[in-house]
Amino acid sequence: MKSTGVVRRIDELGRIVIPKEIRRNLGIRDGENIEIFTDNDSIILKKYYRMSTNTDLATTLSELIYNTFNDKVIITDREKVIAASGLNMDLVGNTLTEEYLNIIEEREIKTKENTSLKIGEYTINGNIVFIPIISLNDSIGLIIMISDSQVKDEIAIGKLASSIFSQKLDI
Repeated sequence: MKSTGVVRRIDELGRIVIPKEIRRNLGIRDGENIEIFTDNDSIILKKYYRMSTNTDLATTLSELIYNTFNDKVIITDREKVIAASGLNMDLVGNTLTEEYLNIIEEREIKTKENTSLKIGEYTINGNIVFIPIISLNDSIGLIIMISDSQVKDEIAIGKLASSIFSQKLDI
């Protein structure tokens, strides 16, 4: 554990303020949820990702899409890849760059034809569709579909997968 040197007083309601610089460095936005853990005499705060509690669903969906439609699929939360199928590389756990976070924030389906996609140390080529996953009015991840041919069915398939996540997480 790394010390920040910051000391804060707890107010009469038990609240503390996490300094803006720390929130910015950790990518914590206003209104985001934080998980609270305890370890002996320590309190640990961690960013909470609703998507990361659904990695089994993400894995099952990505495999189902690949096995049924032969489309390569990557599913992410706001921080990293949580599932991937049809690719000869281990993308799970790779951190997303600012480019992907911007696509998530824009909340719009984007297509890129004959392009390269870089995730971690891996580069993927093809026609790519980005479908944001929106739950409870918050953009929480991406469905990325990769195809060697024209992207048409991939948009519909990706929308369906995104909708499944939204329905499950909105409950």
